[in-house]
Amino acid sequence: MTHGTLYVVATPIGNLGDMTERARTVLGSAHAIFAEDTRQTRKLLDLLGISAPPLFAMHEHSSAGAIENALTRLRLGENIALVSDAGTPLVSDPGAPLVRAARTEGHAVRPVPGASAVIAALSATALGDGRFRFLAFLPREGPERRDAIALCADTEETVVLYEAPHRLTSTLRDLADAMGAREAVIVREITKLHEEHLSGTLAELALIERDWLGEVVLVLAPWDAKAREGEVTDEALDARIDALYSKGERAKRISELLSAWCGRPKRELYERVVSRKPR
Repeated sequence: MTHGTLYVVATPIGNLGDMTERARTVLGSAHAIFAEDTRQTRKLLDLLGISAPPLFAMHEHSSAGAIENALTRLRLGENIALVSDAGTPLVSDPGAPLVRAARTEGHAVRPVPGASAVIAALSATALGDGRFRFLAFLPREGPERRDAIALCADTEETVVLYEAPHRLTSTLRDLADAMGAREAVIVREITKLHEEHLSGTLAELALIERDWLGEVVLVLAPWDAKAREGEVTDEALDARIDALYSKGERAKRISELLSAWCGRPKRELYERVVSRKPR
């Protein structure tokens, strides 16, 4: 079998000047480009003055036939490129099935590094010591969302999240319920004309009333809930219990949220929570 090369190419997340020379060369010489959105990629290639090779869709809903098309080209010895709409493919963007399939068949897979919203946000916020956990987009609802927020609260190192602008306020409020005193930075429209950085505790950021626009990265500072044990008074704890009951939360869930917030053991808190349950 002849083997081609699959290039995983990073593209700008906002500023066209962030396109690397190597990425330009690879896209201009590829036999075919597989893109998350072919229309978006064609616009990018036009702006860069690159004569587009054949473009094929490769997104999260792509069929096995789309992957087979790419593999067939690799078997013929062609060099193909994979791009997402913006940033680095596979970093909360589609493409993993194609990369895995290409590796399984023994084709070379070569990264073409460039822009990444995760790394860009981390470099501009300086929260933490270089260790971080990237959780991409939180689930929208249900137990999956609650579990993801609990994971954020249980993670001591820096946490990086993506969020859609129309869900940012609700996400900030949910995170603030779990760890309101945690420092965070909202990085909005990174590398674009209206780039904005907003810092504060999650509780403070959750109080911002505005219509959010654009792409958002949320960076949470390192957090040690146990270190907060003793900082929260019983009066503040009871007030928070009452507030969570008023929101319809159940006793078990309230004890989990409070444990992440103040560092006290969940079992100890559960007894207190049950004792304050409205009659």
